[in-house]
Amino acid sequence: MVRTKGARTKLREYFLRNLNRVMGSDELREVAGGTSEWARRVRELRTEEGYQILTHNDRSEMKPGEYLLIDPKPVPAFSRSISKEVRAFVLDRNGFTCQQCGAVAGEPHPYDPSRKARLHIGHIVDKSMGGTDDAANLRALCSVCNEGSKNLTLDRPSAQKLLIQVRRATGSDQLEVLKWLLQKFPNQAQKMLSE
Repeated sequence: MVRTKGARTKLREYFLRNLNRVMGSDELREVAGGTSEWARRVRELRTEEGYQILTHNDRSEMKPGEYLLIDPKPVPAFSRSISKEVRAFVLDRNGFTCQQCGAVAGEPHPYDPSRKARLHIGHIVDKSMGGTDDAANLRALCSVCNEGSKNLTLDRPSAQKLLIQVRRATGSDQLEVLKWLLQKFPNQAQKMLSE
C-alpha cells in the first residue's frame, strides 16, 4: 500500500526547499494538490509546527497572498489542547452554526453553494494574543470564516493608542518593537536615516 503525502507535508517540504523565495497563493495551492484549505495548512505550519512563514503583515514589501520562509528551524509553537468534549460542547452551544456568517454544518455554504459548510472551533481572542482554550473563548466557525479570522478578532488600535502602549513598555520591549519595525519597513527606515 502506497501512502500519499498530505497537503501540509507537501507545503512544509516545498517551503524548506524554497527558503528565502517569495511564493504566491496560486503556487502554494497547486503544491498542496489544489485543495481549497491550503491556507489553513500554511497556518498550521505556523501555529502548530512553529515555522516563521512571513506575509505582508510582517514585511512591507510583500503583497497580500505572498509567503516567505527565511529560517528552516521552527520555534516553539502553541499546543492544541481542545478536548473532544469541549469541541462538542461549543458546537452544541452554538447550534452547529457558524457564528460569523450563519452557515449550518452540512448545508450548502452561503458564500460557496458548491461545497457544504464544515465547522471548526475558533478562538475569540487568538492564542497568540493571550487567548485560552476555555469554552468561553471558543466559537463555531465555518472553514471560510475561520480562514479569514486569524488574529483579527480584536479591534485594531489607533496610532495614538499604540504609541501609548509602546511608551509604557520596558526599554527591552521597546527595542523589540523597533527591531520588528525595521524588519518590516527596511526601505523606509533606510530612507529616513539618510535624510
